Amino acid sequence: MAEESENNRNPGGGNSLQPRTWLVWIAIITLLPFLYLLNRTWSLPTHPEEISYRALFDLVDANLVESGEINISQQPQGIREVRGKYRKVAEGKTNSVPFITKAYLTDPDLQTLQMRSPLKAVEVNDWAIKLVLGTLLPAAFLGFLVWFFFIRQIKAAGRGAMNFGKSKARLLSKERNKTTFKDVAGVDEAKEEVSELVEFLKDPKKFQRLGGRIPKGILMVGPPGTGKTLLAKAIAGEADASFFSISGSDFVEMFVGVGASRVRDMFEQARKNTPCLIFIDEIDAVGRSRGHGMGGGNDEREQTLNALLVEMDGFDTTEGIIIIAATNRPDVLDPALLRPGRFDRQVTVNLPDVRGREAILKVHSKNVKLASDVDLSIIARGTPGFSGAELANLLNEAALIAASAGKKSVTMVELEEARDKVRWGRERRSLAMTDQEKQATAWHEAGHALVNVVLEHTHPLHKVTIIPRGQALGTTMWLPKEDLLVRKRKELQALMAVTMAGRIAEELVTHDISSGAAGDIQQATAMARAMVCHYGMSDRLGMVQYGDAQEYVFMGRDMGRSKDYSESTAQMIDTEVKQIVDNGFETARNIIQQYRDKLEIIAKALLEYETLDGNQVSEIVQSGRFTPPPVKPGDIDPPAGAQASTPLPEVIKPLPPKLPGFGTASPAAA
Repeated sequence: MAEESENNRNPGGGNSLQPRTWLVWIAIITLLPFLYLLNRTWSLPTHPEEISYRALFDLVDANLVESGEINISQQPQGIREVRGKYRKVAEGKTNSVPFITKAYLTDPDLQTLQMRSPLKAVEVNDWAIKLVLGTLLPAAFLGFLVWFFFIRQIKAAGRGAMNFGKSKARLLSKERNKTTFKDVAGVDEAKEEVSELVEFLKDPKKFQRLGGRIPKGILMVGPPGTGKTLLAKAIAGEADASFFSISGSDFVEMFVGVGASRVRDMFEQARKNTPCLIFIDEIDAVGRSRGHGMGGGNDEREQTLNALLVEMDGFDTTEGIIIIAATNRPDVLDPALLRPGRFDRQVTVNLPDVRGREAILKVHSKNVKLASDVDLSIIARGTPGFSGAELANLLNEAALIAASAGKKSVTMVELEEARDKVRWGRERRSLAMTDQEKQATAWHEAGHALVNVVLEHTHPLHKVTIIPRGQALGTTMWLPKEDLLVRKRKELQALMAVTMAGRIAEELVTHDISSGAAGDIQQATAMARAMVCHYGMSDRLGMVQYGDAQEYVFMGRDMGRSKDYSESTAQMIDTEVKQIVDNGFETARNIIQQYRDKLEIIAKALLEYETLDGNQVSEIVQSGRFTPPPVKPGDIDPPAGAQASTPLPEVIKPLPPKLPGFGTASPAAA
């Protein structure tokens, strides 16, 4: 399709010259006469010796003139110019000396010189040289500068002076796009919904027989990295119709009215290729709610949005144009854009469950050389909450780790390390830490690990380490047994105690507190406030939502909005939040005091071995002994994970600022 569009723009076919080629030929043809004149001028002798009329005839009589030319062009008062070379004998040596003579020569004189010497009569027009050197050359040089610094740069950017309002939509072809529905995994329901578009384009009578019509627009909504753009590429690869692709930011320009003009031009191109699909990526760049701009309501973005609304479903619309858009910010889109008739259907592309993650890993592992003992189902169960992009990055990181180690294939060791690297960051073994900092970090992480193992409603402990990873000096990692679809109050209360345990254990040994618990405090506060304001888990405030539950802030809409609860209610919320955090703090303190001896064993083991897995910590808590197993490369203890029969999730919004329940870390700086 792309090749056809190029042929449409170039009626001459594939053998016509490209713009740069014919510009070069024009320059060559223009410079040829100038180069000829210069060659004629430079070929004549330079710095000649001026001789008189009589001396010239003496040289001719003595047969000493070797070569030369007589300029017979019109000169004032009949003056002729003779240039050439003659032989001069000096000190026994013969040299060729250039000469020039300017004298009044009659026609008989010219005939005599031509008959008795090798001098030839030529006609040289000085006005041509002066015209080229004085007029045409400077004009050509100035034109070249204008072309090089202005027109060439604008055309290179794809913004010709008369093409600002042209659409930047790209027409994709099957030859260039090899992605199909086979390359999309983990989003089966979304894939089924969009596959109806392809079926309608191939057999429209199947749907029209019962009076149905295909949706005019489909909006794909979901977190980043879940495969919305990949799904659009698969539609383009499967559909036989024309497929236009454009980004929401491509409509925005520094000139007023350009965005609306590009929208109209895009639909004009689509009408010429119906039936067709138009994919708009990141539509929130142009589809934000009107009237919420910080600088007033009538701005360039609103004009572009109005043009898009009219073209999708206005007075003069065309059937056969299907709009597909993708965004991860549906909360900021204009309501008129989301109504039926424009975007008739919203397709939610959620984070994959355990079966979806395994399918995604199989798709992305086609180009990765895996060892024979690799079990992708174990990796899928150990990566709850991972998006498709994170899973692809996991396999890529594992391949890079294996290549750096000189291995011939990727094993479970590299996959486990890549999983930890993607989720919690890379190990920073080169970070210089004092013994006091290592000791404080060991006790801090030991407190997290101990309370996590002792409490009933926590997730299984995966690993605890004092090796700096990412921005943290130490990390306690736990993985849920199942995909987290809902959060329970007992689970959140236990997680609150685990979060508070690091500060308590650190204070117990150092008799001081540090900024290492800043991340724990932030996570615990956000969790407690969500329990009170959004989850209705406060007995005092009840099942009432306080504040907006939006994950992101839309400044144009939210800055002018006042709180929907009174100051007295705000005080009650603050009191409840502090009460929940204090309860978790007291629970953690009681456990640490009761298991003080076990805490010391865990901390000492961390100082000696740096990393402990969940089974080793559980053994210390249950028996009070620590028996480190021998290190065997490739001996992997897979983490506890979700079962393969996990139902498809009803996704809930994660707690800000990160998904709790996957680990806690001591930041390097508060």
